[in-house]
Amino acid sequence: MSVPILVIGALGNVGTEVVKHILAKGGTVRAADIDVRKIKERFGDSVESVRFDFTDPTTYVATFQGVKKMFYMRPPHLTNIQRDMNPSMDAAKQAGVTHVVFLSLIGIENAKYVPHYKVETYLHKINLQTTFLRCSFFMQNLNTTHRKEIKERNEIFVPVGNAKTSFIDARDIGAVAAMTLTEEGHAGKNYDLTGSEALDYWEATRIMSEVLGRKIIYRNPNPFYFLIETIRRGTPFMFALVQMGLYTSTRFGMAENVTREVENLTRRKPIVFRQYVIDYKNNWF
Repeated sequence: MSVPILVIGALGNVGTEVVKHILAKGGTVRAADIDVRKIKERFGDSVESVRFDFTDPTTYVATFQGVKKMFYMRPPHLTNIQRDMNPSMDAAKQAGVTHVVFLSLIGIENAKYVPHYKVETYLHKINLQTTFLRCSFFMQNLNTTHRKEIKERNEIFVPVGNAKTSFIDARDIGAVAAMTLTEEGHAGKNYDLTGSEALDYWEATRIMSEVLGRKIIYRNPNPFYFLIETIRRGTPFMFALVQMGLYTSTRFGMAENVTREVENLTRRKPIVFRQYVIDYKNNWF
């Protein structure tokens, strides 16, 4: 029986794609997330399903036992890395995990205040081999985090100004992650992953309007109004604060660079934004 590759956050936008791509390569997957029933509904018997909760150490043994490689990510609601994530990294190390592929953030070198930077730093501190996938803004955030505002208000409400964003599809991230977990030569590498085009939010909403057949507007609030309104709409304060920080960094150009890492690694062009909207259009109706 082959050693399983652990995928933390297997029910997430990216985690789901990582699982699919590893399976397509013939790999064995241990899929870990908070709800085992949903894992089984999504993947059936093609994976080993385990319950994992960053804040519940009793879930660590079954999750990490017998694993050498894992895909690791930070849930958006966890902002206290020392309290809520360091213990799981320690447990992985103690259980014998040797290589961690971490879903990080593009421009992290200049954004040391964001939680991803603290995770990268701690993984290095405990001497785990790492591959950091430093990604630009996920296209799929628009059909999850921003789904309600698009569906109900016909707007994208982010404080990015005129800056461009090199949106990347989670399916492309999953493909790259699976490669780094199933092939040799990726330990110690950092990959800046983007799509093949950089769009401002007026361009993004124009494409969405054309595909969806109704007008989608880019509201472009200032960062502080974004924070206040996002909290008013029900987002917890710390999560809203992290969002404001990330979008403010985007406003100053952190996410505008376009790289060729996806194409170089997968030998195909990244999925473009218009194709993403076409594929996911039912999410906004």
